Amino acid sequence: MTKHMISHQSGGLLGDSFACDCGTVLADRVTAELHAMENNRCTACLGTATEPVVPDFARECPSCAGTGRRREQIVWQLAYTEAERLITLGVVRGMVAGLDGPFHLSEVADSVRAALGLPVGRLPVGPRVRDLLLELQAAGEIVMLSAPDELLDGTDVVLYRDPRWQRARQLGR
Repeated sequence: MTKHMISHQSGGLLGDSFACDCGTVLADRVTAELHAMENNRCTACLGTATEPVVPDFARECPSCAGTGRRREQIVWQLAYTEAERLITLGVVRGMVAGLDGPFHLSEVADSVRAALGLPVGRLPVGPRVRDLLLELQAAGEIVMLSAPDELLDGTDVVLYRDPRWQRARQLGR
């Protein structure tokens, strides 16, 4: 069985390109994604199972749960789409409104999961709640209180594991 793990090749004669373990040289990202899809590999990580965040730091690919396979990527995308339909901005806003004091992402995600009766592991509740909390933060309804857990590229790229927020109007009390 041929492996299809596609890697980025920079600075070649024709500029940036990609190469697959099967020996195929791919001219650009689009052809690399097509090759990955044709061979049932994740089109986000190109079958490598990792996502480079910044130079010298990579993490497990979130699109395929670190498997490098297309099937898992599609299942995750469908689950996230279902989570988008069930977990709305109004649901998260309602959860946050009922909290006194600072709260963690995990606390809101657990509350949303319990309120909607979702079993653990069925939908990506945490990533969806995180995205909605960031929307509330951008709208000025909540403010982040956490310092980054890791600085990956100076202060430009940072990592938060379980950030804390607080409702904005509580700060003035």
